[in-house]
This record gives sequence, structure tokens and C-alpha cells, in this order.
Amino acid sequence: MDKLLYQKTKNYLNYFCEEVKDRSVGSPGNRRATKFFNNTLRELNWQTDIQKFDAFDWENGGAVLKSASEKYEVFVSPYSLGCNLKAELAAASNIKELKNGNFVDEILLLHGDIAKEQLMPKNFVFYNPEEHQQIISLLEKSGVKAVITATDRNAALAGGVYPFPMIEDGDFDIPSVYMTAENGKKLLAQKGKEVLLKSNSKRIAGPGYNVIGIKGKNESQRIVLTAHIDAKKGSPGAIDNATGAAVLLVLAELLRDYDGDKMIELVAFNGEDYYSVPGQMEYIKANQDNFDSIILNINIDGAAYEEGNTAFSTYDLKASLENKVDELIKNYPGIVRGSKWAQGDHSIFLQYGVSAVAISSSWFIDNLETQQITHTKKDNLEIVDNTKIIEIAEALNQFIRKI
Repeated sequence: MDKLLYQKTKNYLNYFCEEVKDRSVGSPGNRRATKFFNNTLRELNWQTDIQKFDAFDWENGGAVLKSASEKYEVFVSPYSLGCNLKAELAAASNIKELKNGNFVDEILLLHGDIAKEQLMPKNFVFYNPEEHQQIISLLEKSGVKAVITATDRNAALAGGVYPFPMIEDGDFDIPSVYMTAENGKKLLAQKGKEVLLKSNSKRIAGPGYNVIGIKGKNESQRIVLTAHIDAKKGSPGAIDNATGAAVLLVLAELLRDYDGDKMIELVAFNGEDYYSVPGQMEYIKANQDNFDSIILNINIDGAAYEEGNTAFSTYDLKASLENKVDELIKNYPGIVRGSKWAQGDHSIFLQYGVSAVAISSSWFIDNLETQQITHTKKDNLEIVDNTKIIEIAEALNQFIRKI
């Protein structure tokens, strides 16, 4: 193990997770992280391209919910507007009740089946079930003053957070808070009675940036490696996804002398853990007519967990590339083939017909439905194996040079 490379890897992770602390899109910390990524690439003799986009930071001052006889623990929905109001409590547990009820000027509790999963943001273009769109539309037409959601666990869609915010959408302008399913059952007893809801929440406009490192001149043969650099508000975001950003920086060092016949792009996406994925949307806008020049996407997300192996999951690769992946696995005992998973930026490239390799931790893929780590404070540097970051970067260096 190269001691200097190991120390640099450690420094990268420490900067992203300890020095910056908050890498959520639109925040000052997020801009520090992308500036650091850009500066590091340039120091390693990579040309860089910056893609700017508009975003919101979010200031959470907490929330209070009271009835005449009881106080309930509630949390501000990320990117929600704030409120300070008293109103009668109403409730709905399914779309039929939401559609048929009269909720004008009331505070509405969503519980049970209707609150089983996090709603896709209203303007999210990649995946937006009709049921989610219907719920949002009915809420916006209902005349409610505020929304309370009572949610259970749903690791596959909301990470390890409990309770999870059913609504996380800066384009949805009805104030909302969320609570545990247990507290929701208690609150239901106050249906028809007046409750007080005070939510201190503020949206703060601020820019965000994608950073792209570029080597090579053949724009018709692009290998695009991606990792999102942002993290969920309130989480150090070590596995999700400081490790991915660190892999790109270590790889940038290993490829600093690259002079092959392909163009290599190292893309720090900004927005995978943000409601509107603005960095990804900006990248698509810039490449709308150029996806056919990308011969391969390699996306790193959730890698270098201390337990288990590193998983390489392949999507629509040519036989020659599949064979090269097999060769790689033979040379690196810590790397195995992984099952397919869709919750990552490689899905963008697949939608545009680009073959992809998604790199993650086998443990996270196997425990996607039940893990309680991502998007929480548990996702810190204590659970990272730095040597796996270097192994991934070294494997990718070998792989890319053989394509």
C-alpha cells in the first residue's frame, strides 16, 4: 500500500466529512467541497469544467405541535416553508379519503397507507409514480394550511432515517412536518379538535456546481466516471458519498499521466441527495445531444464500507468489457460482481442508452431495504475502510487503460 496515497485518501475524507461538515446542495459547505475538488484536480494537471446551477440551502429551526392536552414531537420537512398557526386537525389514510374530504383551512395528518413511502418531488423527471403526482396535486388543491405526515421505516427509498420525511420538496409550498407512525396514532385522537403548529424553516437561495475533470482529446470516445459529492443535510455523508468523491481524486492522481485514445471525464455530480437533482439536470442539459459519444459510465456510490467486498455491477456492457471486468476481479480479491441496483446516477446514463458499471459496497446492496446508516449521523468516517478506496481507484486505473 502506497503510504502517501493512503494519507491523501485520509485527508480527502477528513476534509469532506470533518472540515466541511455540511455538503448539502446550496450550502456554503457544499461550495467549499466542490472548490476543493476542482483545485485538487487542477493541481494534478487535469483540465476542469464547472457547471453552475441555482439551488436552495435550508435552515431548520425546529417545529412544535400542541393540542389542548399534549405536545407531540415533530420534525420540519426538508426545504418546507415555515408556519405559525392554529387550526382544526383533519386526517386521511388513503387517496380516496384525501380526494373526498373537505380540508379547507385545516391542518391535515397523513397516516397509514398514504404515508408508506416518500413522495417523489413534484418536478422530479426521472421517476415519478402517478400515485405520488396525484397525492401532491390533491394536497395543493385541498386548501389545507399545513400537512403533518406520520411515517414508518422505508430504508430503500429514505435511507436509515426514522421517521422519514414523506415530503422533501422545495417546489411544494404547503408547510409540512413529519412524525413517527406511533405519534401519528396518538395525534389521531385529536381529529376534529384545534391544534397549534409552529415550524421554523427557511429557504436560502444559493448556487451549486458540478465539477468535471477532463483528460484526452477524443470527444467521440468518452469514458465518464461519476460520484455525487453532496450529502444529505444532517449527515456526514461518508459512505454516501465522500468515499466516491475520494475515489475520483485518487484515480485522478493515478491517471495524471494518461495519454490514451479515449477522453476521460471525472464528474463530481452535485445533487443526488437533493430533492431536484439540479447538478444531474444541468449535466443532462449540457450533454443532451452528446450522450452517444459516451462509451461507458462508471458510477461510484456507497463504496468502501468496512464490512464485506466491493461490488461491481454491470449494465449492458459489450462482451469485451465484461471480460475485462472478469479479469479485474481475478486481480483484486476485494472486488466481486454485484447485483443490479437502480438508486444511483448510473441510471441517468442507462436511460440515454449508455452502458454502465456501478460500484458500491456489497453489504449496502444486500441490505438496501433494511440498512439504517445512510442519511443519518451513523454515516461517518468510523465505518469507512480507506484501503478499499485505493483498491477501487487502482482497479479502475488498470481497467481504463485497457479499454
